[in-house]
This record gives sequence, structure tokens and C-alpha cells, in this order.
Amino acid sequence: MKKIVSLILFLIVMAMSLMACGGKTGIQDGYYTAQADQFNHGWKEYVTIMVRDGSIVSVEYNAENPSGFIKSWDSAYMQTMLHTNGTYPNEYTRFYASQFLDGQGQENIDALTGATSSFSSFQKLAAAVLEQAEKGDSSIVIVDTSSQK
Repeated sequence: MKKIVSLILFLIVMAMSLMACGGKTGIQDGYYTAQADQFNHGWKEYVTIMVRDGSIVSVEYNAENPSGFIKSWDSAYMQTMLHTNGTYPNEYTRFYASQFLDGQGQENIDALTGATSSFSSFQKLAAAVLEQAEKGDSSIVIVDTSSQK
């Protein structure tokens, strides 16, 4: 009888623990950044997320040049890329970040035509930043975005 009562109490505690989690992804509150290990065509991409109450509340995906200038602010680059690829950094960075935020990092993200190289980098950076958030490690993680992994 004691074993049955103990088992029931254990099951109740486990059920309450699962309900307290509320189905969250196990990510910890804080800011987390994943950054490319090297510059690609003069830009180093990064993803930064902010987690509050176990949910992603902010996502920034962008790139910067060696002086720290942000790629999506570069009007000349935007014009060139728009005419050759049909998209530009301010569009695709927001597109990918928005999907990541909406899906809380758990949903598949669609590639945007004209920004497939950045899509590949974003996927690697997003996976790394989620891993950091699960660990609660706010140090910047450096990611090899050039490999075909």
C-alpha cells in the first residue's frame, strides 16, 4: 500500500512539474548571440535573441562590416542586391527573424528567393543561439557558417 501511495505521489509531482513548464522550450531568460566566424564578402552575420519568461521576445539578424556598420543600413548595397537578386538585406533579415520569432525557434523557416546563402547562414546561427539559450550561456558563440554542414 505504501508503494502505491508513493507511486501516486510521484506521478502527481511529475504531472505538476510538466504543467508548470507550460510546454516551453527550456530556454532561459537573457540575451544570446551567435556570430559567424569570419567575414563573407565584407560582412560578418549574427543573430541575437532576447528571452523573457521562457519565450523569445526579440530577434535580430543582421551583419556588420569591420568598422561595425550594419549591412541593412547600406543603401548602395541594398540597391545593387535588389536589382540583381530581387531582395535586399533589410527585407530578408526581417523576414527570417520574424519567422524565427513567430515559431519561437521551433518551426521551419522558409527561404526567401535571392537570399539563399544568407538563409543557410541564418539557420546555423539560429540553431547555435538556441543552444546557448537552452544552456543559459550568454557568451557570444562563434559559428562556422561557410561549411556545408
